[in-house]
Order: sequence, then structure tokens, then C-alpha cells
Amino acid sequence: MDVSGWVWAGTSLLIVGMIVFDFYAHVRTPHEPTFSESLKWSIFYVAIALLFGVVVGIVWGWDFGTQYFAGYVTEKSLSVDNLFVFLIIMTKFAVPRIYQQKVLLVGVVIALVLRTIFILLGAAAIEQFSWVFYFFGAFLVYTAVKLAGEKHDKEHDPTDRPDGFAVRMLKRVLPTTEEYHGDRLSVRIDGKRLFTPMLVVMVAIGSTDLLFALDSIPAIYGLTNEAFIVFTANAFALLGLRQLYFLIGGLLERLVYLSQGLAVILGFIGVKLVLHALHVNEVPFINGGEPVSWAPEISTAFSLAFIVGTLAVATIASLIKTRNDVPAVPSSES
Repeated sequence: MDVSGWVWAGTSLLIVGMIVFDFYAHVRTPHEPTFSESLKWSIFYVAIALLFGVVVGIVWGWDFGTQYFAGYVTEKSLSVDNLFVFLIIMTKFAVPRIYQQKVLLVGVVIALVLRTIFILLGAAAIEQFSWVFYFFGAFLVYTAVKLAGEKHDKEHDPTDRPDGFAVRMLKRVLPTTEEYHGDRLSVRIDGKRLFTPMLVVMVAIGSTDLLFALDSIPAIYGLTNEAFIVFTANAFALLGLRQLYFLIGGLLERLVYLSQGLAVILGFIGVKLVLHALHVNEVPFINGGEPVSWAPEISTAFSLAFIVGTLAVATIASLIKTRNDVPAVPSSES
């Protein structure tokens, strides 16, 4: 896939422009988005992402177009799982609803910067060391096993969760207040500059996404080796995250099998990576450093169908389970 520097620059400017537009059009004036607003803009960002995939398919061929769509669906599904943690962080820090948009948008920017670094490092590692596929594959299988046992505990009090390392370091280094002062990051009290919880929660969101990147970047590299596709699939999946948060906030608690569905997807991609590593093997103690001829290559089209099918099954099963779990309201006796 030959992507010129001009295409990289133009795509990056498009993504930055969409973030700037999002800030001035929606986030600059604090408000709580309505369902209609969230739905409209969620559809807009999904449509832009799908249109970009069509452009990739037309310009560079549908093999790369399919890789983009598989990567986008994977990153989008992982971002939905991330919303559970974002919801917990927002609750823990008692962020007022009208200011949550700003926190999420800043979180998206931090996530894009961190993931871009991971993408470039991953591309460089893959270019130089084919054994990285073994590492990525094993890590994803481990993550899948761990994720399969996770449950989103509705009864757990988010305020009981300990602060992360980044937040603890921030509070230790910078003087902070306990009260919000609008959406300001700092405030001067009695002549002393103090930082508000808005800054702390932004650091919490950003540092949490650093952990998410450890899963998502190896996962998408299991579907494509093209850094341009990895970058754009991540970027377009993240751009609509703010709207998605407000759109499905009430639905999150019903997706009880989402972690298990994502575990299956990550496990599948992990196995796919290991098979690919065997197919291009250069590790001396495996088959004498020669490629393993019997190792099959799983097609991108099959990967996309498997990912979409797994998400559909997990979502439908979750909705059926939570519907059946709703207790019947006893009729009043006269």
C-alpha cells in the first residue's frame, strides 16, 4: 500500500479539523447533549468513517478496504468496552454532566497522541522483527482469557476505586482543589494557583487509554500491517466516542456479555497473529528458522465476518439476558 506524505498530511489535517470543529460546535459551550443530538452526530461520524473506508477501497483496492473496515469495527467495539471505565471515572470524580463532553474530547485527543506513538513503534518493530507477531499474538490471547472473566459490577461503588498511578503522581506534584470551578482547569484562591478536579479527571481518562492502547494496537495489527490503516481506523473509531458515550450511556449496563464477546474477538486475532508469525517465521528455534508451510493464513474477509458476527451474538444475548432479568412488578391487591 503506497501512501504518499501528502495523503498522510491531508488525512491528519482532516482528523485535526474534525476535532477542532467538534470543540467549537459542541464542547466550547458547556451543556448536556440530548439523545437526538447524540444520535445525529454519532451517525455523522460513523458515516464519515464508512465513507473513508470506501475511498480506501477505491483508491488502494478492496483488500486494503476490507482491512480498514475490519480494523474500524474492532476498534469501535473495543472503544464501547472502554466506555464502561470512562463511566466509572466520571462517577468517581463526580463530573457534572454539562462538563463531561470537554473531558471526553480532551481524552480523545490524548488517546490519539498516545496511540499514534504506539502505532509508529509497532510499525517499526514489525518492519525489523517478525517475531513481534508471536509476542502480539500471545499477549492478545492472554488478554482474551483475562477479559473473559471480567464482569461489569453494577453494585460496585465507583468512589471506592483507588486512584491510578498517574492521578496519584499528579496530586502529589500539583496543588489541587476538591471543588469544580466551572470547566476551568485551574483557579487562583488566596493568591495561590490551584488545579481543579477537571484536570485530574482528564489525566485519569488519558492514562487509562494508555492501557487500552496495549490491547487495541496489537489487535488491529493482527488484521493489517499497514500503519496508515491502523492510524485511520483508530482515529475514526475515537472521533465519535464522545457522542457514543451520551447515546448509549443507559444501554451500557445491559451489555453484560460484551466483555466475553470481545474476549472471543481478541483470542481469534491472537491466534491469527500466531499463525501469521509461523507463516513468516524467522525464529531460529522454530522449524530451523524457516517458515512453517502448514500454517494457514486467515483472510481479512473472514476476520471481518467473524468480528461482526461475534459482536452481534454478544449484543443480542446481552439484551435477552437483561430483559429476562427484569423482575416482574407485582400487581397491587385491592
